[in-house]
This record gives sequence, C-alpha cells and structure tokens, in this order.
Amino acid sequence: MARLVLLHGFTQTRDCWPVVGPALSAAHDVVALDLPGHGARSDREVGLVEGARALATEGGTGTWLGYSLGARWALAVALARPSAVRALVLVGGTAGIEDREERARRRTADEDRARHVEVVGVDAFLEAWLALPLLAGIPPEGQCREARRANTAAGLASSLRLAGQGAVRPMWDRLGGVRVPVLVVAGARDPAYAALGERLVSALPNASLALVPDAGHAAHLEQPDGFLAVLRPWLAAHGG
Repeated sequence: MARLVLLHGFTQTRDCWPVVGPALSAAHDVVALDLPGHGARSDREVGLVEGARALATEGGTGTWLGYSLGARWALAVALARPSAVRALVLVGGTAGIEDREERARRRTADEDRARHVEVVGVDAFLEAWLALPLLAGIPPEGQCREARRANTAAGLASSLRLAGQGAVRPMWDRLGGVRVPVLVVAGARDPAYAALGERLVSALPNASLALVPDAGHAAHLEQPDGFLAVLRPWLAAHGG
C-alpha cells in the first residue's frame, strides 16, 4: 500500500485524526507523526528549517498530508527533502507571512500565547484555544481533547516560538520548486484560508484547490465525510 503521512495541527497530537485516519487506513499505509513540541515529542525544540529533514526521515516516502501547522511542516519537508514527498495535501495551510511588520505582530502574538500557556497550563489554554472563532466549528467528537491534554506547556510554547507563523521564513518564493501534485484544501466557510489556498495553487506548478462545503478552518474535523469525498478521488489519481 502507498504510504500516507499525517501531520496534525497546533495543540493536537498524532492521535487527532478520529475519522480520517481510520477511514484511509484500509487503502493506505497511514503514518501519523507527532510534530516537534507535541505529544511524544513535546521536548523536541526545533523549527521548520532544522526539523524538516529529521521529520522526512521519520515519516518516509509517500504522500504527505498536513493540517494548519502540519501543512507548514509538510511544505518544509517538500522543500528540504523532495525525494520523500510523492504528493502533498495542504489543509488550511499557508506558505507564511511575507509582510515584515505583519510577521512581527504575529511573532509578538505567538510569544504572548507561549507565555500564557506557560502560566495557566495546558488545560486552561486549550479551553481558550478551542473557543477561538477559527476553531469554533469543530464538533465535540472532533475536538480530540484527551489527546491534546497529553501535550506539555513547555512543548506548546516552543512550537509557537519556533514554528509559529511569526517565526517562520515565508516559503512563497520557493513554491515553484515543489513539482509534485498538490491538493490544497480549505473549508468553504473559511474565506481567509480559501483565499490563501487560491494563492498557493497559483504559486505551485501542479496544484488544485478543493473547498469542503459547510466547513471552516478544520475541514477534516468539522466535515470529515465531505473532506474524504474530496480527498479520496484525488489520492486515487495522484497519491497511490
């Protein structure tokens, strides 16, 4: 079976694929990884540039699917170790913040969040994080709270400081080097990331955009059946 490497979002872990992971495992060798700063790798303090090659070695060669923070890591892997990525799926993703002032503002916001989680702890931070409008559409069964609580305050803080959007060098100018097929996915009710998805498709040589109906930022958690309806035929055509 073709390998499918899953990279979760911020505050999640490798166990946060409640419907999509099992649904795809019948036809794919599904490998879900903990990102640096999360789960079993909560003590791994590393940014995208330093960590992408190690992540590629761990995940192996296949189709890489990343959500939000995981989409940034997946793009970094594709740029750092192209031979490991046969196809790419980016869900709610972006190639970074180009404007220096905007990136600096985001870095300050991420630092504030990092300090906040260090002070209040993981449980209180998660309550506030999952209440954000961006994530408010995730139903209780998709919130993955128990797995998220396996994270540590120090790990989440390091992820914000080292792999948050404010810390990451924009990758837009390098997307032309990603030659593999790419599926960019956004929720139809997530206009900001739908627009970013359109820009990703215009910058990537071999990409297409799919919008999941009635879904926001976490399309695979909010509308897993709609997400799979978009993903499965594309994987059959491009991802093995």
